[in-house]
Amino acid sequence: MKTIWGINTGTHDASITVFEQSRTGSLNIEFAAHAERSSRIKNDKHLNPTVIGQALEYGEPDEIYHYEHGLLKRARQVWAGQYDIAFNRPSISTQLQKVYPGLNKRIKHSKHHHSHAAAGYYTSPFSDANVLVLDSIGEFETVSIWQGNGQSLDKTWSQGYPHSIGLWYSAMTQRIGLKPNEDEYILMGWAAIGDPDRFKEKIWHDFFHPIKHSEPAVRLRHNLHRGCSWWAPELNTVQDFADIAAGTQAVYERIFRHYCNYIRTHTPSENLVVMGGCALNCVANSIAKEYFREVWIMPNPGDAGSSLGTVLAAKNKFVHFNNPYLGYNISGAYPVQSALKELHSKRVVGVANGRAEFGPRALGNRSLFADPRGNDIKHLVNQTKRRQEFRPFAPVILEEYASEYFNGPVGPFMQFTSVCLNPKGFPAIAHYDNTSRVQTVNKYQHPKLHELLTLWHEDTNCPMLLNTSLNIKGEPMVDTEEDAQRWHKQYGVKVFTHD
Repeated sequence: MKTIWGINTGTHDASITVFEQSRTGSLNIEFAAHAERSSRIKNDKHLNPTVIGQALEYGEPDEIYHYEHGLLKRARQVWAGQYDIAFNRPSISTQLQKVYPGLNKRIKHSKHHHSHAAAGYYTSPFSDANVLVLDSIGEFETVSIWQGNGQSLDKTWSQGYPHSIGLWYSAMTQRIGLKPNEDEYILMGWAAIGDPDRFKEKIWHDFFHPIKHSEPAVRLRHNLHRGCSWWAPELNTVQDFADIAAGTQAVYERIFRHYCNYIRTHTPSENLVVMGGCALNCVANSIAKEYFREVWIMPNPGDAGSSLGTVLAAKNKFVHFNNPYLGYNISGAYPVQSALKELHSKRVVGVANGRAEFGPRALGNRSLFADPRGNDIKHLVNQTKRRQEFRPFAPVILEEYASEYFNGPVGPFMQFTSVCLNPKGFPAIAHYDNTSRVQTVNKYQHPKLHELLTLWHEDTNCPMLLNTSLNIKGEPMVDTEEDAQRWHKQYGVKVFTHD
């Protein structure tokens, strides 16, 4: 048996994944975690001794892979004029040596977009599939299209820096006063209360060259690596920002639809894998369902997930991806009865149990649950989490009831949006446009969360709960028992770690 590490360190949202490789070459995921959860620094770009120690519980690594090509990345940084970063940032080996003094292996690498594509394709249920990777920037690539045929994963097209849809979306995030590379999901939520028609054509014409439907390229008029604070400075009211957000989201959806249409009309496969940081745009992701029979988005499609992808890219092997519960483990029985009792009495409860989710969304093991029916619940939970009032919340629902309450794509990982059929009855989980990012649960995916929902349904005739991450704005999700205790004391909501 071999122990293999995949790592992402030195940029943002550092992570580590541990694989065991059998003598026959098959791979099994043993552990995967975000560094921020143990350092308590949001989007921490460095690995730390705690998460390294957790990985070492599975043995010393025989091989280590990093998720991008360091020399190519430095070359792009020099080309872009980022001399301080290119020449002063320590090597990946030096960075890892600081937190893992026992390092005695040469660090190998995969390329950035190959890591993304492999993380998606080799965890998918497909043998034949198209893969769309859409993010800010890798070494030079910003968009790429791949084809997997069961034997190999081959790139068929790519677009390079500075023509980056991800950089543009981050620049627009910064333009409306939010934090780029962190608050893009807030822009997506803010868009629902704006008027997309007010600025979408201005945004399109000011930032993009005309596209040709016969080719996939989408080219920008400007290099937006340093933002676009210069754009339309006269637009500075709260309503302006909401309308800019709405226009930005509408333009992104137009671009995403262009990619879906191009891929579907130029390739035979009816399956699509979407990866890269832009794959977290659940509103746009739903468009892919219009073009493809099946769509797979790995629950951690951004750079953190590439600590998993870099190994799969190097090994060219599928791995059985059971679920995203791969991180730090809080042992003990899932607190079904304790959570149920607290929901009935206080309507809001935290649960931190089992292995932490590998990915940015809480899916039951580091979750804040609430009754979705009350008119005051959304305000109460936003107040607890220190978030803007317009921010939406997602429902988690028994899979067998999803179609009775929502119209549109749903799934176990909160990756698509659907229309809530009764937004007045469930105001806490319906956004301003009556959409919801729905997580479904069956008894095989998460038996204990399914049990909690089943008992809640029996008691209330409501088969769903509000489900949001157990954190506050700007802070990583709760990870350990100590984090859970601190969160309870600081924010006044009970957090149960076991029954």
